[in-house]
Formats: sequence, structure tokens, C-alpha cells
Amino acid sequence: MIQNIAALSLLFVLSVTSINVYGDWLEEGDQFYFQTSLYTVHFDPQDDHNNKQDLINLELQKASNWLGGLAFFKNSFGQNSQFAYLGYNWTIPHTQDFMYIKLVGGLMHGYDGKYKDKIPLNQAGVAPAILPSIGVRYKRVQSEIALFGAAGAMWTIGVNFPIAGETDE
Repeated sequence: MIQNIAALSLLFVLSVTSINVYGDWLEEGDQFYFQTSLYTVHFDPQDDHNNKQDLINLELQKASNWLGGLAFFKNSFGQNSQFAYLGYNWTIPHTQDFMYIKLVGGLMHGYDGKYKDKIPLNQAGVAPAILPSIGVRYKRVQSEIALFGAAGAMWTIGVNFPIAGETDE
């Protein structure tokens, strides 16, 4: 866990540094989103399943609804894992930006040993992954339910921090 926090801190410092260097690509309304897991359920629970993911996630959310992030967590078998991803948020019509659907895709690492075949296409410990979620937001707080394949779902909560321009409170 300490390694995950150190890596996340390093990522944050590098991100803030890159904002100063590459500030031209930032737009009004861009924000960082810090997220953690509250509850996990497996659809077909097994004795060796872990339902406490200890998720620490940092996401850059662009005003254009594009996003990218890096997550550190314990996978379904308690192994330290990472997920680097890109994605997009769609606001659900007629919800005044309160509800959204998010789809992210990227590379997942951490399923090793006897669990390496528990996720498809896991080559050299790295596998492609696509995660859909549905979320709600109120001011700076967001909460999501994300599906991880056909295996289960995770409920998360987080807070966003503006990094460029003003955002609506």
C-alpha cells in the first residue's frame, strides 16, 4: 500500500509539473479526480475472491469529456495491480450533468502466478481491459458503479479538483 501511495504521489507531482510545462493544452474546466473504492461484489463469489480492493485512482478529466488515469488496487485475488487507461464521459440527457456514463480502456497489470489466466489476453502480466461505469456528480463529489467484465462490480467515491480555469460549484 505504501508503494502505491508513493507511486501516486510521484504521478501527481509529475502531472502538476507537466501542467506548467505543457499548460497550453489545458482548458477551462479541466480537473483531477481522486477516487477510492467503497464496496465490491463478485457475481460468482469464490473462496479466494477479495472484495476489498483498496483502490487509489488519479484521473485527469478534460473539459471536453476525455479522460485518462492510473489506478492502483488489489485485484480479485488480493494481488497488487495497476490499470492505466483512457476514456470518455457521456452526460445522460435531461439530468443537468448530474448523471453520466463512462467508458475507459487500457492496460491492466498484476494478475500473476496461478491467477494469470483469470483475465483474458494476459500476456507477460499485462492485459487489455475495458470498464464501463455509471456515475453521479454533485459539485466536486462523484460516485460510480463500475463493471469489471462479467466478474463483478465496484462502487467508488471521489472528489475532483480544478486545475485550469473556473468550474461550476
